[in-house]
Amino acid sequence: MGLPGLETDLARQLALIGHGGADWTRPRTRPEGHVHDVVIVGGGQSGLAVAFGLLRERVSNILIIDENPAGYEGPWDTYARMITLRTPKGLNPIDFGVPALSFRAWYEAQHGADGWDALDKIPRGDWMAYLRWYRRVLALPVRNDAKLDLVEPLEEGLYRLSIVGQAPLIARKVVLATGIQGGGEWHVPPMIADALPRTLYSHTSEPIDYAALAGKRIGILGGGASAFDNANAALEAGAAAVDVFIRRKTLPRINPIRHMERVGFTGRYLALPDADKYAVMTAFLGHNQPPTNDTFARAAAWPGFALHLGAPWLAVAAEDGTVRVTTPQGDHAFDFVVLSTGLVSDSGLRPELKLVADKIARWADRFTPPFGEAHALIDAHPYLGAGFELLARDPADAPKLHGLFAFNYAALVSLGLSASALSGLRTALPRVVKGITDQLFLDDREALVADLLAYDEPEFLGEWSPAQDTAA
Repeated sequence: MGLPGLETDLARQLALIGHGGADWTRPRTRPEGHVHDVVIVGGGQSGLAVAFGLLRERVSNILIIDENPAGYEGPWDTYARMITLRTPKGLNPIDFGVPALSFRAWYEAQHGADGWDALDKIPRGDWMAYLRWYRRVLALPVRNDAKLDLVEPLEEGLYRLSIVGQAPLIARKVVLATGIQGGGEWHVPPMIADALPRTLYSHTSEPIDYAALAGKRIGILGGGASAFDNANAALEAGAAAVDVFIRRKTLPRINPIRHMERVGFTGRYLALPDADKYAVMTAFLGHNQPPTNDTFARAAAWPGFALHLGAPWLAVAAEDGTVRVTTPQGDHAFDFVVLSTGLVSDSGLRPELKLVADKIARWADRFTPPFGEAHALIDAHPYLGAGFELLARDPADAPKLHGLFAFNYAALVSLGLSASALSGLRTALPRVVKGITDQLFLDDREALVADLLAYDEPEFLGEWSPAQDTAA
């Protein structure tokens, strides 16, 4: 078929389902400029899909902003280093049930049905290419090179968004589709930050020039999937040796996401009571996501690869331009170290939310676990509403948060695998779109109801006269 044929088919399918049409929302005006119904922060897979979902609901006064250059939104061509995605290839997370918009349709248009059948997992580069195509064929409104600096609540249920080096934006609703790191920050242990200059370490979430480290010795702290992704990337770029250090005495083997996908947790998690959510997430966070079998086998096959189990880093020190790492198994010297140490979800860590962060309800504010079962990481997560809306600790502060949506990894505890997991997007997207559009509708309910009560546009234009009664 080829992509041109697929795009023709997609246009017809969108017409058949009645995509598009006049907006129903009520325009707002402000002296300082245009008021968007929705500004989506983040132009990766989540932000693009939220925008398409809103367009399907005839809300087109929207804008996506992303801090990255066009085509480099999200992690896929920036810091992600896996060869393939880890999720099953047939999830269909962002097509909203439109067949010609699915990744499979896009892939088969270029490689045929046999190519799809032969595909094991989706190559990372192909996924990013699909997202670029998705944005183009849907004509989604994205402004690149636009970094959000501050979210400022205004009167009348509006927000001013300060953009670095650009004029501010005004919006009724703000969706933080900011990925894994968007609900907090990547975790760098103080032991590392306090002891090493930035020239000697990086987090796996950062750009790393592995080609410049060719011939060097590299130590990686952490045993999750990203540790092995980075080990492979370093060795492929010519690193002399890569040592991976894991605190546990055994490699992580269980990936609870696979079970959640099979038994409906991704779509039905919201229905659980808070006590069950807390227990589920305690178990979930107790598992590091293991590497895929092919990723581990590829890393283990390199002659320069070494794995150290039961080897937490007890101390680090910079010595003559190298890093000295102390473990229970002895000391090691590296030219550079890489941290695969995860992230912390806490709205208070987000600089763009500094005007409202202390008003956001956390799980610690809404749920008390049984004695001895408290989990600090869970307690710091925002306690969200069913539509991913941020809620207030104090009802008096609710107006300052009304219109803010956290469609990022911070939603994990409240809504499960959803905003930053391909496994959960298919069921999460309709929920966040409904949450946004319900708010837009209810904010204008008085005017909308008044208009309906006053509506008198005739639809039936026929006439019936008394003479016709007599003739009958």
